[in-house]
Amino acid sequence: MDRPTETTGSALLLRAATFAAWVHAGHRRKGSASEPYVNHVLEVAQILAEHGAPQEAVVAALLHDTIEDSDNDPEPITHDRLVAEFGQAVADIVAEATDDKSLPKETRKALQVKHAPTRSDAAKMLKLADKISNLRAIAASPPKGWDHARRVEYVGWAGRVAAGLKGANPALDALFDATYRDAVARLAAEA
Repeated sequence: MDRPTETTGSALLLRAATFAAWVHAGHRRKGSASEPYVNHVLEVAQILAEHGAPQEAVVAALLHDTIEDSDNDPEPITHDRLVAEFGQAVADIVAEATDDKSLPKETRKALQVKHAPTRSDAAKMLKLADKISNLRAIAASPPKGWDHARRVEYVGWAGRVAAGLKGANPALDALFDATYRDAVARLAAEA
């Protein structure tokens, strides 16, 4: 991809969206609807844009799963590549929001809870918007094979992560709280 020397805000957002679509072209969400994965990163970016997050966070939202989800690709996306394409600030926010997939899942989940309060405000907003999108998906289109108990466990864990992310954006905090309550209510109604 050729990168122009100067990029306007809109052009940068669209370039990041195109980049994300390219990386996630063959990826699908785990939910029963099996929607294109790029829908998730677009939703996370939209949540941030609608709640006054800085542009770097919105761009990072579009890119937040590119490193994790390209590790088996012929040309995996790296932090250095994101720096070259989108700048240090965006790449650093992505890095703060990226799990180390070499670690066991339970370790990664525990580290998200532990490290949430230490993240930058932009990374906190990104992680919170990501959890909002994921809670919506868990409630509306749960991953195939996830029984009720696993969905309840995920919602509880998301709440523990979010507790450490709050304070950077009160409107986003309120949206998470409403989304969390909705997910809990939907799961309770299914029990």
